[in-house]
Amino acid sequence: MNRHLALIVEDEPDLAEIFAEALAEAGFTTEVIARGDKALARLAETVPGIVLLDMHLPGVSGDKILRYIRTDPRLAGTRIVIASADDALAQTLEADADLTLLKPVGFIQLRDLAQRFLSEHPHGDR
Repeated sequence: MNRHLALIVEDEPDLAEIFAEALAEAGFTTEVIARGDKALARLAETVPGIVLLDMHLPGVSGDKILRYIRTDPRLAGTRIVIASADDALAQTLEADADLTLLKPVGFIQLRDLAQRFLSEHPHGDR
């Protein structure tokens, strides 16, 4: 597991940039992926410490990516943060995520939460 790698799966470029900056400031190496199908392909190759996941994505939806992460034993230690403007959908998936944030997500809020993830799990344990 690369616990310092954060995959940002977000198709809105401005939001993806803000999320990447906040997570980088928290101590993560960031990688932005704008399509759900590309996110699944990347998750098959790597084990990130955190995935910041939008729900409405081109290619494959965020809920399918969430289920993939939660059923792949390699990704058992990966923290998932849902960032969605769809309150109803976010609530239905809340139990499978480590954290659910409703958009708009503040830069400082996200940075501080990400720093807490790193400090709470120094060995990548969930």
